Amino acid sequence: MNITYEIGVIPAPEEVIELFVQAGLKRPTEPERIALMLKNADLLVTAWQEDKLVGICRTITDWVWCAYLADLAVFTGFKSAGIGKEMIAITRQKLGDQCMLLLLSVPTAFDYYPKVGFNKEDRAFSIERTK
Repeated sequence: MNITYEIGVIPAPEEVIELFVQAGLKRPTEPERIALMLKNADLLVTAWQEDKLVGICRTITDWVWCAYLADLAVFTGFKSAGIGKEMIAITRQKLGDQCMLLLLSVPTAFDYYPKVGFNKEDRAFSIERTK
């Protein structure tokens, strides 16, 4: 399996929507909203098999204290190939040692994140979006 990784390449919103839907992530399906999510990301790592988007890791950060890994998605058929782990590694390398990486996980991924270096936290709070 020949996978290449890109930093800062913004895929077409339709490609990202297809990836999110196929990977089982509940995300917006309006191309305009996805385009803004991608444009406003501080760090975007993508995984490609030839010209097909097979993974995405979208992060928002201040680069010196904290970073929020907002999206991590890999096509189902590629999930055991280490693509998510590699995109996280690239993200951490780009963020550097000063920056903490945090995320909110869907329940089905609770077992995955400790395997790729995340600590489980019980001190998070959120206010849900209304739209």
